[in-house]
Amino acid sequence: MAEIGKTVLDSGWLAARSTEVHLSGTQLTTTHSPTGPNKPWMEAAVPGTVLGTLVKNKVVPDPFYGLENEAIIDIADSGREYYTFWFFTTFQCKLSADQHLDLNFRGINYSAELYLNGNKKILPKGMFRRHSLDVTDILHPDGQNFLAVLVHPPDHPGTIPPEGGQGGDHEIGKDVATQYVEGWDWMAPIRFFFFFLIEEWIETLAYGMKYRFPSPGCEGLNSYIFIHSNLVQPVKIIDPHLVSTFYDDYKRIYLHTTTELENKSSSVVECDLNIQVTSELEGGVCIVEHLQTQHLSIPSGNRVQHTFPQLFFYKPNLWWPNGMGKQALYNVTITVDVKGHGESDSWSHMHGFRKIQSYIDSATGGRLFKVNGQPIFIRGGNWILSDGLLRLSKKRYKTDIKFHADMNFNMIRCWGGGLAERPEFYHYCDIYGLLVWQEFWITGDVDGRGVPVSNPNGPLDHDLFMLCARDTVKLLRNHPSLALWVGGNEQVPPPDINNALKDELKLHPHFESLHNTGKSAQELPASLKDPTNYLDGTRIYIQGSMWDGFANGKGDFTDGPYEIQYPESFFKDDFYHYGFNPEVGSVGVPVAATIKATMPPEGWKIPLFKKLPNGYIEEVPNPIWEYHKYIPYSKAGKVHNQILLYGTPTDLNDFCLKAQLVNYIQYRALLEGWTSRMWSKYTGVLIWKTQNPWTGLRGQFYDHLHDQTAGFYGCRSAAEPVHVQLNLATYFIEVVNTLSEQLCDVAIEASVWDLEGTCPYYVVHEKLSVPSKKTVPILEMKYPKSKNPKPVYFLLLKLYKMSDYGVISRNFYWLHLPGGDYKLLEPYRKKRVPLKITSNTFIKGSTYEMKMHVENKSKIPDSKSLTCKNNFVTRIGDGDFDMASLGHVNGATEKKQEASLFQRFYRRFSGGNDDLQVSEINGSDEGVAFFLYFSVHASKPGHKEGEDSRILPVHYSDNYFSLVPGEVMPIKISFEVPPGVTPRIRLHGWNYHSGYKVY
Repeated sequence: MAEIGKTVLDSGWLAARSTEVHLSGTQLTTTHSPTGPNKPWMEAAVPGTVLGTLVKNKVVPDPFYGLENEAIIDIADSGREYYTFWFFTTFQCKLSADQHLDLNFRGINYSAELYLNGNKKILPKGMFRRHSLDVTDILHPDGQNFLAVLVHPPDHPGTIPPEGGQGGDHEIGKDVATQYVEGWDWMAPIRFFFFFLIEEWIETLAYGMKYRFPSPGCEGLNSYIFIHSNLVQPVKIIDPHLVSTFYDDYKRIYLHTTTELENKSSSVVECDLNIQVTSELEGGVCIVEHLQTQHLSIPSGNRVQHTFPQLFFYKPNLWWPNGMGKQALYNVTITVDVKGHGESDSWSHMHGFRKIQSYIDSATGGRLFKVNGQPIFIRGGNWILSDGLLRLSKKRYKTDIKFHADMNFNMIRCWGGGLAERPEFYHYCDIYGLLVWQEFWITGDVDGRGVPVSNPNGPLDHDLFMLCARDTVKLLRNHPSLALWVGGNEQVPPPDINNALKDELKLHPHFESLHNTGKSAQELPASLKDPTNYLDGTRIYIQGSMWDGFANGKGDFTDGPYEIQYPESFFKDDFYHYGFNPEVGSVGVPVAATIKATMPPEGWKIPLFKKLPNGYIEEVPNPIWEYHKYIPYSKAGKVHNQILLYGTPTDLNDFCLKAQLVNYIQYRALLEGWTSRMWSKYTGVLIWKTQNPWTGLRGQFYDHLHDQTAGFYGCRSAAEPVHVQLNLATYFIEVVNTLSEQLCDVAIEASVWDLEGTCPYYVVHEKLSVPSKKTVPILEMKYPKSKNPKPVYFLLLKLYKMSDYGVISRNFYWLHLPGGDYKLLEPYRKKRVPLKITSNTFIKGSTYEMKMHVENKSKIPDSKSLTCKNNFVTRIGDGDFDMASLGHVNGATEKKQEASLFQRFYRRFSGGNDDLQVSEINGSDEGVAFFLYFSVHASKPGHKEGEDSRILPVHYSDNYFSLVPGEVMPIKISFEVPPGVTPRIRLHGWNYHSGYKVY
C-alpha cells in the first residue's frame, strides 16, 4: 500500500526532440522505454523549459552569454515540430484497493499528450492552468510505471522582427501564454521557448499517497511543465479558501474556511473533516489555537463544497508588510479521515491575519493602500520573473524576495508580460512582508499597439483566458501578501474579459467599506455571511496598470521616465504630476566581475564617449552591450553624463566602479524624492525594474548572478521606515516617519567632511518630535552657502535618540557645489586611511554568518560627534538585518551578547583574541574611508586565473558604505558555501581598489 501524500517528480527525467524519436507514446511507455541519456535522449532540467534542457546538455550555447543567443535557431525558422519535445520518466507506485492516484500538472506551455503505461491522455491548451488526471486505473499492478509527455509549443510563437521590439510581431498575444519571450526593450528575444512545468501529484485517495513530479523542462521556446503526483484515499481536498474578517479595531477576528471535496470511490463515504490552526512560538514550539471536526457523508463520484463554522480569535498577532511590523503566520491544516480507511487527504497553508483596503486618495489622486487600518506608503519595484529560462527553484525565489525585503521595499508588481507567479514566490513574499500586485496576461504592446499594430482583442480564446484566470486566483488567493489583481500592463483586457474579471473578483461587502461595520458574520444577511463563497472577495481588481489611481488614472501613457536623471530632479515640483507612479526606471550596470563572467573579452570594452555639437556626451556601447540592452548614463540634450562627473573611465573596472557611485546616488534620490512628498503629492512608486531575468545591463538592483549593484544599497537607505535625508532641491534636512507612532525626543547630527579629513561644519538639532506618517523639513543645510565651501565634500546625517544616543537612521552623501563635478575624488583614490576590521564567524552546515565591525582609525578632529560607534536601535518589524543586533565591539564580552541573532548557529573559533579575528589595513592618511564594499570569494584547489571566484548570493546588512574618522560600522554577512570551498572575504573601496583580504 502506498503512503498518502504528495511527491514531486523533479529528477530522473529524460528529454528528446520529437523528430528524433521514431516511436509512439504507447511504445515509449510499454515496450521501448528509454533507459538513460543515450542519443537522442538527454537529462532534462525539471522544472524548466526545453531551452533550459538543451543548455544544460550543451546542445545549444548559453543564450545569456555574450551574443550566443543569436546562434540558436528560432522556432519561426525551424517550425514548431523542431521544438516539440518528449519528456520521459518512471516512478514507483503500488496502490491498495481503495487508493487513487492523481497526476497534477501545475503548468504546461502550451499543450501536451500524456502516455502512462501505454494509455493516452490529453492536456489541453493554456499556460496558466493546472491539470489533474486520475490515473488509478492505468497504473501497473507491480508498481513500476512509465510516463511520457509530448509537449507542444504555443500555437502562435510569432516571428522576431529584425529591429526587435516589444513582444516581437505580437503573434504570441493570440495565445494564453507568457509574452516576454519575444523580447522587449530590456531583454533580447529568447530564440525558442516553451515550457513543461510538471507538478504532478500522485494523489492516492483512500490510503493515498501523493507523488510530486516537477515536470520535465520544456522551457525552450515557449514550453514549460511542472508536475506532481498526489496519492489519496477516496476523498480528495480541492482548493480550500481561507478568509479573515475583522471587528472592534482588529481585536475580534473570524477565520472562514470553505473547501471542495471529491469522493472518488464507487460508494457513499462517511468521513470526518478536520481543521486545525497552530502558531509557532520561540524555539519552534507550536501551540494549537483551534481544532474542529465535522462529520460528512459524500455520495459516490460527487464533488461537494463544504463551509466550516467560523473560528473565533481574540487579539491574534497580525500580518504586516515589511517595515510596519512582524509577518505573523498561522498554520491552517485540513485533513479528511474516511471511516474504515483512515486519513484520505490533507492540505496545509500559512495564513496571515490582515485586511487590505484601497481607494483613490482625494489629496493626491493616487491610489492609497491600507493594511490593518494603517496607510502604507508604497515603495517597491517591478518584477519580470526570476529566470528567463524558467529554471525556477525555492532557493532562488527565497534569495530574490529576501533581496527585496533587504532593500526595505514593501511591494512587488508582477508585470503582465511575465508569469502568474508560482506559490513558492508568494510563500516568500508572505515570509518577508512583500505585498504583491499580480497582473493577468495582457500587455499594451502585444494587445492593441506597437509596430506592427497588435490585436486589441487579446488572446483568440477568451474562455481559455478566463479559465486560466479563475484557476490562478484559486491557486494564489490564500496568500496574505497578495494585495491586488490588475487586468493588464498599460492596457486593459478586452471588454468581455474585463467585465468578467470585474464581476468574478468583486469584493465581499465586508471588504468594500473602509471602516469595520462592527457586525459579526451572524448579523449579516444570509447571502453575505461567508466571504469564502466568493472567488476571492478580499482584494480589489483594477483593470490596468495606469487606471484608477495609478499614473493619471485614465490609461494615458503617464508612467516613466526610464532614463538617467539629475538627482535633484526627483525632488522638484514638475518631475512627476500624478499620485502613484507604477513604473519609473533608470540605469543599472552591474559590477565588472559580472560583465567578465557573462561576456567574452570583446564585451569588456567600455562605451565610447562622443561629444555632440550641443555639448552633451553620447555614449556608444560595444555591440554586445547594445545587445544586452545597455542604457547610457547620459541623455543627450537633457542630462549630462553622470559617470564623467568623476573623470573619464580608463577601463572596465574603473567604469563599473564609477557606475556604482551613480547607481547609488540615482536610486537613493529617486526614492527620497518620492518620500519627501509622502501623502502631500504621492502615495507610492514602483521602480522599473528591480532585477533582470537574464544578463541585461539596465534597470536592476542585482544582476542575474545575484550580485547587488550599489543602487541596491541606495534604495535600502532611502526606504527605511524612519529616515533622515537631504532634500537635494531645497537643501533642507528632512525626517521621514512612515510608522504609526510619533517619534519623540530625537536629535539630528549633521557633519560635513572635506577631502583633507577636517570637519568644517557640525550642527546638532535636538529635542525633535516627528508625527507619524509624515515627512518633516527640520533645518536648512547651510554649508554650501558658507564662506569658502569646498568644491567636493561629504555630508553625514544621523537621526538618534537623545536618551542613549541610539542611531535610528544614518545617511551619507558625497556632494559638489552647483555647476561642479566630482573630479577631485580622482586624486583622493591615492589616500590610505587606516582601517580595523573585527569579525566573528558562525557556521551551521554550509551556512556562514559573519559579524563584521569596520572602524576608521584615522585621527578624529576636534568634533562633538557623540554617535561615531553607530549604536543602532532596534527597528520595528526588522528582519535578519536588524543593525541593532550587531552593536559595537567593545571587547571580549561582546561575544556573550550575540545569542538573539545567531542562536541557531555554532560558533567557529577562527583564531585571534577572544574568538575574534582582527585585520588591519595600514595607512598614514586622515579622512573619510570612501565607498567601501565587501565581496565573498571561493578558495579551492585548481582555481584558474581570471575565473570568477565570487560566492553568490551573499546577503549584506549594508555595503558600499563610507566611514568618517573614528566611525565604526557593523556589517552582517551571510552566505552558503559550496562543498570543498573555503570562503575568503575581501574589502574594496574607492581608495582600497586592490581588494584587501580581511578573512
